[in-house]
Amino acid sequence: MLWLKALHVFFVICWFAGIFYLPRLFVYHAQSDNLAVKKQLSIMERRLFWFVTPFAVLTAVFGIALIVNYGAAWFAVSGWLHVKLVLVVGLYAYHIYLYKLMKDLHHNTSKHSAKFFRIINELPVLALLAIVALAVVKFI
Repeated sequence: MLWLKALHVFFVICWFAGIFYLPRLFVYHAQSDNLAVKKQLSIMERRLFWFVTPFAVLTAVFGIALIVNYGAAWFAVSGWLHVKLVLVVGLYAYHIYLYKLMKDLHHNTSKHSAKFFRIINELPVLALLAIVALAVVKFI
């Protein structure tokens, strides 16, 4: 069980490293007027996205494995986990949305400003704070 937890936390950290950095690349992309810089940023964005996506998958695999190992009775009474899972589903939606934004930037069809990308860069920080608080304190 502890190995499942360790691997789950490890893959969460790896996934979040990319989730935090990818929108920052979008900021630089949106700010640049240089075509060569935009092309380089597109390459970096694409590589980062596909590098961290397996971490997102493995986060889910080990998280589900933990739930299965704890059992249905534990899951039923763990209200904090239900709230956490809603936030986690939101993070997976955010991950998919980053893919769309990345494609828009790559095709030069993005309508968003650097300020927009700065704002969305902060969303996973708030989600992570809530998820960690729920998982550690279990206050619901």
